Amino acid sequence: MGIFSALLGNAGAVDKDTLVKDYSKLLITGETVELGFKLIRDTFIFTNKRLILVEKQGLTGSKIEYKSITYKSITRFSIETAGTFDLEAELKIWVSSEANPSIVKQFNKSVNVYDVQNVLAHHVLG
Repeated sequence: MGIFSALLGNAGAVDKDTLVKDYSKLLITGETVELGFKLIRDTFIFTNKRLILVEKQGLTGSKIEYKSITYKSITRFSIETAGTFDLEAELKIWVSSEANPSIVKQFNKSVNVYDVQNVLAHHVLG
């Protein structure tokens, strides 16, 4: 992920082994990491059981919030692909009956948003 994209808040893909090493304490028995992305300070991880959002807070980032969202609570999602001159794609996820998306994330072009859509569709529709 380039520094320019990082400064804009775009997400870049993270290696599965790195995610397992860094966040294994969050995983339950039988839960595996399928896909993950990192922003400047935040990480979101798609597992075979749920979506985990890791959000660092405060100036030092020492306070961390871990959000766990089960796939069955995701009611809809959308992927907006990058245009010819656009540097990013966007993911929106609605949880339960909320009118506005609960989660909105920007991806840089290094991320295949169709992989993200595939994981979500597999778990939400499956």
